[in-house]
Amino acid sequence: MQQQARIQGPILVTGAAGFIGFHMAQRLLADGCAVFGVDDLNDYYDPRLKKARLALLSRHAGFRFKCFDLASRADTAALFVAERFAHVVHLAAQAGIAHSLDHPAAYVDANLVGFANILEGCRHAGCRHLIYASSSSVYGANTRMPLRTSDNVDHPLSLYGATKKANELMAHAYAHLFALPATGLRFFTVYGPWGRPDMAIWIFTEAILEGRPVRLFNRGRMRRDFTYIDDVVEAVIRLIPLAPKASSPSTVTFDPATSAAPWRVYNIGGGQPVELNALVDVIERATGKRAQRELLPMRPVDVLETCADSTDLEHAVGFKPEVSIEDGIKSFVEWYRGYKSGQAS
Repeated sequence: MQQQARIQGPILVTGAAGFIGFHMAQRLLADGCAVFGVDDLNDYYDPRLKKARLALLSRHAGFRFKCFDLASRADTAALFVAERFAHVVHLAAQAGIAHSLDHPAAYVDANLVGFANILEGCRHAGCRHLIYASSSSVYGANTRMPLRTSDNVDHPLSLYGATKKANELMAHAYAHLFALPATGLRFFTVYGPWGRPDMAIWIFTEAILEGRPVRLFNRGRMRRDFTYIDDVVEAVIRLIPLAPKASSPSTVTFDPATSAAPWRVYNIGGGQPVELNALVDVIERATGKRAQRELLPMRPVDVLETCADSTDLEHAVGFKPEVSIEDGIKSFVEWYRGYKSGQAS
């Protein structure tokens, strides 16, 4: 995009070997931007997948990479001193909702301590725009659909969701105190090629192709607003040049999504939720194989439905996610088969 070419200096992309971070870095590099990637390559899922993504990024002359844990205050501070990034896309986090039941410390270290270190780095480097990953998990117990950024988010149902809400609050404090422009992105169930093995679409596809049962919680009667990765990346690309600006408190009607500080949050989701039973139907058609369905009760960390109202995003950048679940699943299954056969690119 023309706007991206005017960005000076490298853009920091954290979590660059992760699913969304990889696609984000790849798009920025294709647009002619220099990218500095950071990732700790942890073993939450198979590091070989992360290294395969990283190998593709390393083919670009404009890509540099450093492997370390953002929870290290000294290492993170040293990086910002050396590079003084003007634009930061912070996508590194400990992901996974169910995992937080048994590994809470990982979420505290990565999502709270790591994010605090990013905020400090941005503050002292004079960062002109911090974009960071939040999550639809912040909506927690909300049941009114579609979910709006103006909705109350005081009742998370997982530690993961609680850390993401904390990120939004921490970013607001820095926006208010230090005029750090910060934009939070509430991603809704992102999927696509090079995705994560712990997510439903990968798990279901793998089970169907291997002839194993697909485990469906709440008997498959949950709905998710699945969002294709290319749509997510396009939204972020358009937002990078649009740093939020401060305004007079007298002109702001305060709600959970608005502030006089240079701080904003957006939903990134298509607003077309799909029931898990129907999702399995789509994967069956894409794979050409029937699924064995194991119907299980609801888990306490799950919610019945997610559905994004992305009106604010559409008004801001003239874009809303649009890839259909049928097209997205077809692309994922094609990639998955190639990856498993050693031919993915």
